[in-house]
Order: sequence, then C-alpha cells, then structure tokens
Amino acid sequence: MANSYFQFKQFRVEQAGCAMKVSTDACVLGAVAALESAGRILDVGTGTGLLALMAAQRNPTARIEAVEVEQAAAAQAAANFGASPWAERLTLHAGALADFAATRPAPFDHIICNPPFFRHSLRSPDARRTTARHAADDTLSFAELARFGAGFLAPEGRLTVLLPPPEMREFEREAARAGLWPRTRLVLHHRAASKPLRQITAFGRVPGPVTETVCFLRQPDSEAYSVWFRQQLAPFYLAL
Repeated sequence: MANSYFQFKQFRVEQAGCAMKVSTDACVLGAVAALESAGRILDVGTGTGLLALMAAQRNPTARIEAVEVEQAAAAQAAANFGASPWAERLTLHAGALADFAATRPAPFDHIICNPPFFRHSLRSPDARRTTARHAADDTLSFAELARFGAGFLAPEGRLTVLLPPPEMREFEREAARAGLWPRTRLVLHHRAASKPLRQITAFGRVPGPVTETVCFLRQPDSEAYSVWFRQQLAPFYLAL
C-alpha cells in the first residue's frame, strides 16, 4: 500500500486523496524541466501538486498555476500548496483544461504536464484512477493539450511533457498539427541496456534540431541510483 504522504526536503506531498501517487518519473520531470527563467508556469493535470511544488522550489520568483479536473485530487493539491513554503505563489484551478482555457489566461513561459497515457489498456474499475491514467476525449486528450500549449505559450515558451516512447510519438504528431515542435528530448532508461521507459520532451514554436540526452535511473549492476539521478534529485529526496 502506498504511503499517505511523500516527504521531500522542503515540502510534503499528501496523497491519500489522489488516485495517482508520487512517481519516480514524475519527480525526474520536475527536476529537469527548464523552469529557472520562467516567470509564469502552468502544471496541467497536477494531481497531488507535485510538479507545481517542485517548480516553486526551483524557481523562487515564478508565479505557478495548476489545473486539475478530478475533485478529490484538486482538493489534495490545494491543501499541499497551502502547507508549502510557497503558498502565496501557487494557485489551483479545479476543473477541466477547456474550462481554464475559456478564462483566457495570460501566456505562460513554461507549461509542464505528466498527462494520462494508457490509451489502449484495460480501464481500472476505480473511476478516479481511470481519469488519471487514461487519455480520453472526456478527460485530457493529446490533441487538447497540444492545442492549449499552442494557444497559451509565450513566444519563446516551452511545453514539457512526460510520456512513454510510443505515446510520445503520437503526441509529437498532435503537437506538429498544433504548431509546436520538439526542441529537447531526454530518454529515460531504468539502467544501461534496458528499454527506454519514458521520454521528457520540450516543445517550442520554432522547428529546429532536437537535442537528445539518454539517462539512467539505476547503476548498471545494482538497484543503487545512478550518479545522474542523484545529481538531479538531490535537492528534493531526503535519502540523497
């Protein structure tokens, strides 16, 4: 059974009210996305609020907003925001992304998202977990996310997305239709010689060469964290 909370060095993520708990790959996204110079950041589908909280720790001046459609998760994220050291810079919008888009928010310098991606697998009997895990027309589709990014990114802004490689290829097609193009790609493996687990891709408005980096979570011959992982997560994980 997952813990009811995940304690980081500077904040705690309570997660009992969320279908999807804190995950290693989401923590990697929060640690590596290029957020340092962003004045306005948006976390789409915030869940527990993890990515927004990591962004607040990394960027001490940014205003950070988050959108969450599932009511229990939205309440949990709002509570996590309020208990954090950065409550005055964090804003939670409870509702669908389309409803948030209808408010015509000001452009964002960076949009981050760990979107639903189990598009073809069996759905969970837990409706909340299904909403969190599955990309569907009635929750958050790849096309909707791409169109939102194209509509609400600043001219030099970035949309950074975490997905498994097959789903990332599909998302790249939707992003291209919307006018967004991959600029950097981090390919994440469990360890050397293993298949890629996830890709973290940053999209921008101007096409160009894609800078690709391959990284590993674990040491080649053990379950110990890799040097790269330890460097990225040391500001957050208590054990590092």
